[in-house]
Amino acid sequence: MKIPFLLSALLGGVLSLTAQAQSPATFPSKPIKIVVPFPAGGTSDILARLISQKMTEAWGQPVLIDNKPGSSGNLGADLVAKAAPDGHTLVLMDVGNLVISPALFKLPFNVLNDFAPVAMVAYSPHLLAVSSKVPANTPAELVAYAKAQKGKLNYAVAAGMGSASHLAGVTYAQRNGIEWGYVPYKGGAQAITDLIGGQVDVMFNGMVATYPHMKAGKIKLIAISSAKRNAQMPDTPTVAESLPGFLTGSFQGLLAPTGTPKAVVDKLFAEVQRITALPEIKERLTTLGAEPSAMTPDQFGAWLKAEIPAMAKIVKDEKITAD
Repeated sequence: MKIPFLLSALLGGVLSLTAQAQSPATFPSKPIKIVVPFPAGGTSDILARLISQKMTEAWGQPVLIDNKPGSSGNLGADLVAKAAPDGHTLVLMDVGNLVISPALFKLPFNVLNDFAPVAMVAYSPHLLAVSSKVPANTPAELVAYAKAQKGKLNYAVAAGMGSASHLAGVTYAQRNGIEWGYVPYKGGAQAITDLIGGQVDVMFNGMVATYPHMKAGKIKLIAISSAKRNAQMPDTPTVAESLPGFLTGSFQGLLAPTGTPKAVVDKLFAEVQRITALPEIKERLTTLGAEPSAMTPDQFGAWLKAEIPAMAKIVKDEKITAD
């Protein structure tokens, strides 16, 4: 009878120590890793680095960025889904990973079951941009040129086939009755580089990563995918002005493995809210064309439950595949 009692006491001690290590008072107790499932330079990477710097300053523990691209962002997400649920391994996922991939791929994880939503960090609309070599400056001119060059234009798919960029391009082409080829990329940074160089012709991409290149005159802006015109570019039309109801964008959500203590999730959420409310961060986000989100972890979870089936319907109706 002594051995089971001893084992029980030991297990109880281990569990007690684990709970103590994960309590908000002692968290973080070691470096935090934020996995970005895309190459450096894209929207997710830029936002993750803004957050990590301020977290490091506030908590005295290094907050490291780990870029793990592959499988349309699902490789890095899977690594975090299988990580220890102690709050020290997080993932910054975009709208493609969050609500589109479940309809396109047989995933080794379940977004709703394997992750604990922490914070919707920011939203930024997509920008519809073209290479400077494309003789179009408005949506109407782009559509006319694409129809005249039927099937000859190359559309850059940032973050791979099945991403939000891909669905935006497919929906735009189908609704306008145009055809173009799709060139997949592992992330937005290389796609933009090729758009600047004229290797590809057109793309929808997150405003955070795209806007600076437009301001520098390296690419041409055609339209913005938000519900209303952006204050920074009031003369730029929304896509919805010519295609009613067209709304896409880059939602960036921070998640932890499921089972992460609620107190730790709440502490992470509060820290993200503090950081995104800082004047210099708000100014930086505005400059990049993004806006912080006040969505709580529970609201974030409810958003996922609503958006995943909604995106699945679009994928089915439009017969979109990741091939």
